[in-house]
Amino acid sequence: MFILIFEQLMKMFFILLLAFICYRRGLVDQNGNKTVSNLLLLIVNPTLILTVYQMDFDPALVHGLLLAFAAATATHAAGILIVTFLIRPKSGPDYCIERYSAMYSNCGFIGIPLISSVLGDTGVFYLTAYMVMFNLFTWTHGVMLMEKKISMKSLKEGLFSPMFIATVVAVILFFAQIRIPAVLLDSMNYVADMNTPLAMMVAGFSVAQADLGKMFTNLRIYFISAVKLVIFPLCAVPVFLLFRLPENVSIPMLIAAACPTATTGTMMAIRYRQNYTYASEIFAMSTVLSVITIPVLVLIGEHIL
Repeated sequence: MFILIFEQLMKMFFILLLAFICYRRGLVDQNGNKTVSNLLLLIVNPTLILTVYQMDFDPALVHGLLLAFAAATATHAAGILIVTFLIRPKSGPDYCIERYSAMYSNCGFIGIPLISSVLGDTGVFYLTAYMVMFNLFTWTHGVMLMEKKISMKSLKEGLFSPMFIATVVAVILFFAQIRIPAVLLDSMNYVADMNTPLAMMVAGFSVAQADLGKMFTNLRIYFISAVKLVIFPLCAVPVFLLFRLPENVSIPMLIAAACPTATTGTMMAIRYRQNYTYASEIFAMSTVLSVITIPVLVLIGEHIL
């Protein structure tokens, strides 16, 4: 699986590189980036989730999904402890951004296309459990980090986000065994197939906005990236062992945890008037380094899990 994941990541990286060049050459500006991001977040990703759940009911799938929810919850809870211990307020005024970046994964934009390509619909099926908990923790703990207080309004926004709603609807359709008409489902599959190129385009546009010279010489960014890409996913492995996850569940969970920093980190930093430039630099660095770290972690995970 190491070679398969590495090859897929390289394919995705070349799309990222193309997007990087397009942005730097002025073919796409920030408005274009925002438009593509909205298209991906509001249309393509939710459509993909709906199509993934259009499968026959299987008790084994349900059991695996429940285990995935439990493991995802425990992983995020452990993540809060890890980042709180490793990243202290005395490290600087941007510690809230560092904690957020070190814990929350780009499990949607990066995780979905990677897992879909390598593990298929079943892998994405289990990934949705991680994504649901990501949304809940992001709009509670994540907002608390950025805003220094708990906001019920933000939690409400998270619960009514397109990805969360699409997952709930998809689960209902799955358990009720309600099938989307074939013609409509085929059209939805065409839309869902745009996920990988659009996701990597968004990542490339974001990387292109970072100050690469400053980013590659900032040792603190390497530390935060190491926490996100290595320490956090390795600490998640004992959680998966504790829940005795089968391999077809544990590997998607591990990949989700090992994904680079979430793009929402920069969005949150902008929204709550934090240092969004620093947030984008961490995102860019972790995205580039993840091409190497994800295959290595999956190789280790296959032997342990």
